[in-house]
Amino acid sequence: MMRICVYGAASATIDDYYKQEVKKLGLEMAKRGHSLVFGGGGNGLMGAVAEGIHEGGGHVLGVIPKFFDDEDIEAVFESCDELIEPDTMRERKQIMEDNADAFVIVPGGIGTFEEFFEILTLKQLCRHNKPIAIFNVKGYYQEMLEMLEQATVKNFIRGGCLDLFHISENIDELLAYIEKPAK
Repeated sequence: MMRICVYGAASATIDDYYKQEVKKLGLEMAKRGHSLVFGGGGNGLMGAVAEGIHEGGGHVLGVIPKFFDDEDIEAVFESCDELIEPDTMRERKQIMEDNADAFVIVPGGIGTFEEFFEILTLKQLCRHNKPIAIFNVKGYYQEMLEMLEQATVKNFIRGGCLDLFHISENIDELLAYIEKPAK
């Protein structure tokens, strides 16, 4: 059993196809005995993965800053088994990282991009050796991958950096990668 941190969009206006696919990811994670660590939101893809885990009987740890509720920024997922409410976004990310054995990035916006690049940078700097996988629903991350490949060709990114994560549109393949023992 692994504690998998999922980073993803919180927007309630995302196309339902993405929500359905990410909910399937959560259901499969629960079926395989994994638990969820996530940003605590009840909408968008965050809410979808949490719904899947919860419906599948898995454990849900939500981490959402207090000011989100105080300022009505985002609805909290109501069925968290455990909810941690730090003061800041930095504390939120640290708590999520500390409680995770692996990371899965689903489609998202600037917050998700920032979380992915931070966790990738930390892995490149040997601050952790946890698996990182991108769930590339409908090819969402294709242009980002092309940008990373170009940055590598132009020597802005070390070549081996792109080997530090896995990308797939297939849930079974994605989870098989996450579940492999670390080298």
